[in-house]
Amino acid sequence: MRNFCKKKGNKFFLSNNIKLALKLNLDGAYIPSFNKDFSHLSFKLKKKFIILGSAHTLNEIRIKEKQGAKFIFISSIFRKNQNYLGLNKFKLLKNNTNTKIIALGGINEKNLKILNLTNVWGFSGISYFKKKGPSKEGPSNILDSN
Repeated sequence: MRNFCKKKGNKFFLSNNIKLALKLNLDGAYIPSFNKDFSHLSFKLKKKFIILGSAHTLNEIRIKEKQGAKFIFISSIFRKNQNYLGLNKFKLLKNNTNTKIIALGGINEKNLKILNLTNVWGFSGISYFKKKGPSKEGPSNILDSN
């Protein structure tokens, strides 16, 4: 799988197991919001190894910063589920960190202009990409800019 992703120009991240991601020579790892472990800080990370994290509260954001996350996914900005933040609370969380924030949750063409007002680094939305389809430019390299 790793070789296939590299051949296609995609990054390959493993969820919740940094040690294995390093052993498999992957591009990085994703640490979910419920993971509060700091043991990976004792590992020697490759120069281009990227740690992603997700958060729903300011406390979780601080933990992800201490865990070394380069990007933090914050949800849910528009989708009214159990983690629903809304625009104002989302902006408060975003403005309390210097880490690059990627917005999640209920993003579509109708609220994309509203999302632009938050100055997020990026966004992801299933409903948005389901309607639009894949990018004509090929795979996104947003995680290449270190």
